[in-house]
Parts: sequence; structure tokens; C-alpha cells
Amino acid sequence: MLDRRRFLTLLVAAGGALSVPLRPARAAASGLTGDFEQGGMIVGRTEPGARVWLDGAPIRVSPEGLYVFGFGRDQGASAALKIELPGREPQTETLAIVQREYRIQRIDGLPGDKVTPPDDAAERIARDNRLIAEARSHDTAEIWFASGIDWPVTGRITGVYGSQRILNGEPRRPHFGVDIARGEGEPIRAPQKAIVRMAEADLYFTGGTTILDHGGGITTSYLHQSRLDVKVGDTVEKGAVIGAIGKTGRATGPHLCWRLNWFQERLDPQLAAPPMPG
Repeated sequence: MLDRRRFLTLLVAAGGALSVPLRPARAAASGLTGDFEQGGMIVGRTEPGARVWLDGAPIRVSPEGLYVFGFGRDQGASAALKIELPGREPQTETLAIVQREYRIQRIDGLPGDKVTPPDDAAERIARDNRLIAEARSHDTAEIWFASGIDWPVTGRITGVYGSQRILNGEPRRPHFGVDIARGEGEPIRAPQKAIVRMAEADLYFTGGTTILDHGGGITTSYLHQSRLDVKVGDTVEKGAVIGAIGKTGRATGPHLCWRLNWFQERLDPQLAAPPMPG
């Protein structure tokens, strides 16, 4: 294993310690910032011109030396981060990833066709999934992610990342977002500057859905909206109203389901955002 002091030098050679407004709950000795656990988003800095890989897959590095990656819900106990500075041999660090225990959440009262869709909904659901995957596929060069993300709305948290969902008594896929209860029509604000990659008013499961691209493969998603105030291709500033709370799609009441992705890897927004304001 690489000496950690040497690895820190590789990471911050271009300009001192990394300083970004992410919650450094488990900042690694290597100089990366974020939560080293399942669902965590990690931001790093290295020397301009360096190359970076996570578990053998290349990661975009900005001209400033910034990069980002994340760990999914079922990430194993370790990951390999490799960095190659210009003209030097690559160095690899093994990152230890905390394994989480997830809650079980039971939700009743959903329309039956939203829990077990009829056969004639299959084509529509497949189309929705293709659109979502495409919206999350962009490797945008912007580094807005490095300035952190804020809560798009505040309110009571009614659902958390990773929980096993029991819908109308039937086990279904885990929940991959954070549910925040607010009144219908309340504004939703962009948590950071972004490009709009999706603005769909009626997806089968998620209803009114917006996806924002914050650069480096980091996207945030906004589900069940009653109103969409942006369109694909728009650039929105942090704090701009992008839509309104609703209960469209598979929902029992008005709330925002807020999601965070690194490409197709589903992350935990609560780990990346600051504590919920009181």
C-alpha cells in the first residue's frame, strides 16, 4: 500500500489542502473530502494534468485538478484509487468504505397499478428509464459540484436513502433518495449551479421529474413535482426555483423525493448536503 504522506502530496501538489464545503465526516488521511461509506460523495484535488482511476475506471480531472466520485448503496468494503502525475509512476491507495445498515420502510395506500404495473405500462416505463439514464450519463467539464450542494427544500424527512421499501405489503426495490414533506406548490430550488438535463411532466413512477447536472457526472433529481419551471438545456443558478412540490407519480401525498447520482451510481444526498436547517 502507498505511504499516506506520499499520497497526500500527490493529491494536493497543485495548491495545498483541498477546501470544499462538503461535510468531512470521515475525511481520509489522503486528502480527499467526503464520507467514506456506502452512498458517500467524494471530492479530491490533484496536480493539473494528472490522471485518476477508481477501481480501474478513469475519472475526469478538471484543469484545476478537481475530480469527484461516489460509492453506491451496495459498495464493498474497499475501493482502489489510482493517481498518475505527469511524468511519474502511478500510485494506488486502497480506500476503506464503511458498510451501512439500512432501514425497512412500509408504505401503504398506493394505487395498485403503481406497485405492480399492468403489462401495457411496460413500454412507457422502459422509455422513462432510458430518458433517466441518458440524463445521468453526461460527463460535463464544469466543476460546480466542488462548491457543495444545499437542500432544495426544507421540511420533515419522511424517507431516507437505502431503505428497503415494502409497498402495499409487497417487497420492492430500495429507496434511493431522501423524501422531504412540504405543502403542494411549495417552491423547489436548485442546490447548486447546473445544466438542466431532464424536465418531464409525467413519468410513470416519478411524475413531474427534473434532473440537474452539476458537472463531473454529479446529478440531482427532483421527483413528484406539481409544476416544472425549467426546460432541458437551461443553465440555472444556485437558489433558482426549478419547480414545485407535488404528489404526481407513485406518491401518497405531497413531498419531494430528492436524489443524488454519480453517473448511474446512486448516492445519499443527506451525506453531501449540510445539516437540514431548523
